[in-house]
Amino acid sequence: MKYVNQPIRKKDAMALVTGKPVYTDDIAPKDCLVVKVLRSPHAHAEILEIKKDIAEKLPGIVCVLTYEDVPQKRFTMAGQTYPEPSPYDRLILDKRVRFVGDAVAIVAGETEKAVDQAMKVIKVKYDVLEPVLDFHEAKDNPILVHPEDNWQALCPVGADNKRNLCASGLEEHGDVDKVIAESDVVVENTYHTKAVQQTMMETFRTYTQMDTYGRLNIISSTQVPFHVRRILSNALDIPKSKIRVIKPRIGGGFGAKQTVVAEVYPAIVTLKTGRPAKIIYTREESLIASSPRHEMEIKVRIGANKDGHIRGIEVKTLSNT
Repeated sequence: MKYVNQPIRKKDAMALVTGKPVYTDDIAPKDCLVVKVLRSPHAHAEILEIKKDIAEKLPGIVCVLTYEDVPQKRFTMAGQTYPEPSPYDRLILDKRVRFVGDAVAIVAGETEKAVDQAMKVIKVKYDVLEPVLDFHEAKDNPILVHPEDNWQALCPVGADNKRNLCASGLEEHGDVDKVIAESDVVVENTYHTKAVQQTMMETFRTYTQMDTYGRLNIISSTQVPFHVRRILSNALDIPKSKIRVIKPRIGGGFGAKQTVVAEVYPAIVTLKTGRPAKIIYTREESLIASSPRHEMEIKVRIGANKDGHIRGIEVKTLSNT
């Protein structure tokens, strides 16, 4: 009973109460490249042209990356055990953008001021496409969110990109219609939950650097370091043995940091330049460009006898992912 029912001091307790550097941005090197993402103003569009030559010539700018400069290997950002049930439908940067805030280009520079200036002079020409905005109309819609042929689902979860389905399933036991029709009391209702963002105090942030052994070190405010390692291995198309993920103290997560959100952007910059790089999401970016709890609609029908015994339940759920 050395530890059970005994007050045990946490390893980082003194560092926290004395204000020592413990969070991701506290421990990032001072000479880190500052990384930001240029984001789409359109809900659905195809990029026809990106002019980045002026931005690249600005003082303090080290690199500007577009979909032409990064691996075109699809992956999932979902923090799930392999093989992930979420489809491999993401690219680091894609020619097609699918929401307002989707990544268009990655800009890295010596200072935040230089990066902000560069972001303003990048010119993007879009072919604006009709978006799918209502999740009731998404299934079997002629407008496909992911029409690409190299989209893939690793698990048989009823996913089909040609039907705008991330997953689908049906489980039945008995004749629910017959049982509910024969019930004394039937209760039926539709419930709706909105998308929810956890809004932790520390926004999404990561810094990356190469170590002495040629490994890409990812120091990130994450809840899932081993998932980050596997996901970045897929996205960057390098072996997992070449990636090391370190999780410092994080300023809240509540499940929001159980996926990969910001890690891939400084990682590709460090691979391209060999230099340490960091990204810090603004609060707006954390809200518009992360993976919150999905909006859902749940239709419930319950049949019961007058004595209180429930005889049948039917639940139909529609998730907006």
